[in-house]
Parts: sequence; structure tokens; C-alpha cells
Amino acid sequence: MFENLNDKLERAFKVLKGQGQITEINVAETTKEIRKALLDADVNYKTAKDFTDRVKAKALGQDVLTSISPGQLLTKITHDELAELMGGQSAGINMSGNPTVVLMSGLQGSGKTTFSGKLANYIRKKGRRPLLVACDIYRPAAIDQLETLGKQLDIAVYSERENKDPVSIAQNAIAHAKQHGFTAVIVDTAGRLAVDEQMMAEIARVKKAISPQETLFVVDAMTGQDAVNTAKAFNERLNIDGVVLTKLDGDTRGGAALSIRSVVNKPIKFIGTGEKMEALDEFHPDRMAGRILGMGDVVSLVERAQEQFDEKAARELNKKIAKDQFGFDDFLEQIGQIKKMGNMKDLMGMIPGVGKAIKNIDIPDDAFKGIEAIIQSMTPEERKTPTIINGSRRARLARGSGRSIEEVNKLMKQFDEMRKMMKMMGDKTKMQNMMRQMQQMQGMRR
Repeated sequence: MFENLNDKLERAFKVLKGQGQITEINVAETTKEIRKALLDADVNYKTAKDFTDRVKAKALGQDVLTSISPGQLLTKITHDELAELMGGQSAGINMSGNPTVVLMSGLQGSGKTTFSGKLANYIRKKGRRPLLVACDIYRPAAIDQLETLGKQLDIAVYSERENKDPVSIAQNAIAHAKQHGFTAVIVDTAGRLAVDEQMMAEIARVKKAISPQETLFVVDAMTGQDAVNTAKAFNERLNIDGVVLTKLDGDTRGGAALSIRSVVNKPIKFIGTGEKMEALDEFHPDRMAGRILGMGDVVSLVERAQEQFDEKAARELNKKIAKDQFGFDDFLEQIGQIKKMGNMKDLMGMIPGVGKAIKNIDIPDDAFKGIEAIIQSMTPEERKTPTIINGSRRARLARGSGRSIEEVNKLMKQFDEMRKMMKMMGDKTKMQNMMRQMQQMQGMRR
């Protein structure tokens, strides 16, 4: 995501490297390079020009502090302006209404149906009971796709295969939701290959009939400026509440993300970063600005980890670690939680400084495949008590998993080191608690 833009902005800031002060000449040279980088990223020309004009005006109006360099100052100004360009603050989703009704709009192939499933999953995590509604009457596969997603997520899907009126389907679905206790309704509508009057008139009728709390426009980020123009056309007709950018993980330029807010004047509410149902992030302009400039995004990384965090399971795991009973089944469970957080390269890119180091390294999505194969070749007893895995057992594991004996030995060594470290951390916590109790007792004596 944004790799090309990140590289070019980095080169632009090098103009100021080693310079002791900000001058009109070096700022003009740097902002010219920034503008080029934005245009190469498929950012709207007027948006790019206005942006660099604001950066230049702010940079020339500030003195460089002794603690920072001109390059650092301009990076900070660029970060703040990028965040402002993309909306300044996170917009969030309007969850009022009982049920909350969300109307999906967009062209065919934009990822609208997949996003509907992701949104239902997201809303369920917020404590709502979602209902997916199939209102694409032209493409039978769309209904099948939504029903498949519903089964995968264990979320109910409402459809009327014989009904060819999307307005009555949507109205009937809302009545069904009220009657059966669903607290959120997500209406997936038909898309077309291009914006046309029939499509716009139909979705406008659906919107008027159901009065949704949110009308979201879903667009494929890889279409660049076409995405911005399509969003503008939909907004003029539907007055959308927000934009969803899908397939952002496949776009190394990111022009749509940077242009859409300033051109359409509607917030980006969500971004899709992969095919998995968990690969959905709320859009935070300041965090995205940090990622564009290679600063990482630790907050989003922590939030993704917290989504997979089960407090009860964590307490059980801590007990096992304290008793030195952490086994390969527990390790396999931890790997599963990491995989649910998203694609590995994207996750590592959120760590400050790591993104640049790994940008030319290919990290496959199945990075844990070899480890999982070895663990799955173990007997239940071997997983529970790894210390019994001797040389002959290791040879059997290598044959059973299709991996080399070196890979099995490496996993055993790393696992042993990890167990020792976990035990030390547990002992350290005990020591700290003991010290705290002794201090409290001393305080009482006084």
C-alpha cells in the first residue's frame, strides 16, 4: 500500500537533508518533488497543487528549532496536511435507529458484496445483530455470494429470488428485521459496469423507500481517479454519507484515498485491506498519513490485536505459562490469532521503521504454513509435552510434514527459547508483585 508514493516522498525530503535552515528555494524545490510524487500516485491535479501550496506556506512561516532539522519539520507539516486532506478525523458509522439501516452502492466489481459481509461482521463485534439483504435482482450469483458469506460468518441473509422489485425486497427485509429482533440491516444493491440512468434511478428509489441511516459508496481503490469521478457522480444523485475504499492492499499508489475527500467532500469511513472477512479497518486520516510517510501505525496494529484478544483465554494461557505447561496446541492457537489480524507484510509495515526495511521483501500470506505442518504432524502427547520429542520423533515429524529435519530442529529450538522467555517474564511479574507487597508492608510499619 502506497509503496511508490512513500519512495518518492522520501526522495523529496532528501532535498532538505543536511541543510541548516528552511529557505524559499529549498522549500520550493521540495514541494515541487512532493507535487510530482502526488501526481504520479494519481492524485487529482488541483488537489495536489492546493496541497503543496499549503505545505509551502506553512513551512516558510515557521522557524526551525535547534532540536529538529528542516527535513523533519517539513515531514511533520506534510503529515499534518495529508491527514487534513483525507478528512482530519475519523468519521465512524452512524449506528442510530432500530434497526440501523445501511444502504450499499457502487459499480459491479468494486467489492460491494464482500464489503457487505465484512461490515456485518464488524457491526456484530459492536454488539449488534446484523441482517444481510440481497437486493441485486440482475445477477443471481450476487445472491449466492451473499448467502455463502452469510453461512461463512453465521450471519442471516434475507433474499426473495422470485421478486424483481428491489424497493419491495428492501422494505420487506426491514419489516422482517423488526419482527425477528435484528438490530442492523445491510442492503446490498445491484452494480453496473458503468454509471447509467437506470441504475441511479433504481437505487435512488430504494433509498427514498427505506430512509437509511447510512448510504455508503463502495469503490475499488485501484481504479485511481476513475474512483473519484464515480464517487462524485453517485454523491450528486444519492447524497452519500461516506466512501469505502476496497482493495487498498493492491494499490501501491493510493491516489483515490488522497483525492476523494477533497473532490467529493464526503469522508472515507472504511478501507478494505484483503479478502478475509477481518480485513476491514476504520479509516483514520492521521494514521494513514503516518503509513504513507513510512512512520508506521502502531495504534491500528494494537487495535487489530485487541480484536482477537480473548480475556478468558489469556488468563488460562498465563496460568499455563506460570506452570511451564505452554505447549504446541497453545502455540498453534496464537498463530491462528495472528493470521486473523491480516496479511503479514501489512502488519509488519505498521511497525515504525520496519515498513522501509521489508518493502522489497516478499512475505507470503502462508508464512506460518511450514510451522503449522510440523505441529499438525505431532501426536497429542508431543504437542502437550514437547520435551519428549527426541531425534527419532523429529525425523518422523520431518517426513510427516514434508519439511526438512533442519526446519524441525529450528522450530524446536525457537519454541524452547520462547517458553523460557515466557517463564522469565512470568517470574519477573511475580517478583515485581512481591516487591510491591513488601513496600506496602514497610509503609504500614511507618
